[in-house]
Amino acid sequence: MRRTPLAILALMTTTALAACGDDRPASPAETSPAVTEPTASAPPQAAPEAVATPQQQAAPAGGIQGGTDNWRQVANTADASLLGRLDQAWRLGRAEAEDGGFARQVEALGPLADPNAAQTGRIQPGPGTYRCRTIKMGRRVEGQGLAYIEYPWFACSVELTPGGDLVLTKTSGSQRTRGLIYPDTDRRAVYVGAQAWGADEKTFPAYGDKAERDQVGVIERIGQSRWRLVLPWPKQEAKLELLEITR
Repeated sequence: MRRTPLAILALMTTTALAACGDDRPASPAETSPAVTEPTASAPPQAAPEAVATPQQQAAPAGGIQGGTDNWRQVANTADASLLGRLDQAWRLGRAEAEDGGFARQVEALGPLADPNAAQTGRIQPGPGTYRCRTIKMGRRVEGQGLAYIEYPWFACSVELTPGGDLVLTKTSGSQRTRGLIYPDTDRRAVYVGAQAWGADEKTFPAYGDKAERDQVGVIERIGQSRWRLVLPWPKQEAKLELLEITR
């Protein structure tokens, strides 16, 4: 059984505490957002929520993304560069949501919406089942869509595979994601994954199969048994996307 530094870190996380979103493109938004813009209806491309649960493909012995614990060897250059603009995505996404009339909702998110809230220790959620929800701030295309969307809770899981990979999966909802959590710094891990859309897709695409589905972001712990996946400049709908992960 392969035991990479990622697997060792995941096992340490599990021993300390095992503790825990969203998304589609030109037709991505999940329905029933908790907050809708007072002066605009939901985007016409919004798709009805479908409680679909794609099958999770078994991980090969060498790992599901090449058997490496270095995310830079997996993420393509364009996606990796988005992390270099993380601060800009936070600043513009929050400002646009607040200027759009959602300052109260953003403030109510507390540490989830604080770009400086990342804590050291237990950076990655350990294997187990979690609740998760997605928050989207800012508009991907100016003048199109909503400045802020808050979705209800769905199901997520974290799995440590026999190959030593730590896999995060959003298992329900019309926008689901699955990918690997890689070690990075003492305050964050990096997520590299891809989305499944709608009720018809029964499996998750692999990262790199479909560029419009690929996701690269950072995972940070923001409280006791509380984490977030931060996706700067997602390819659909928003400037900043947050997936809150908790028990």
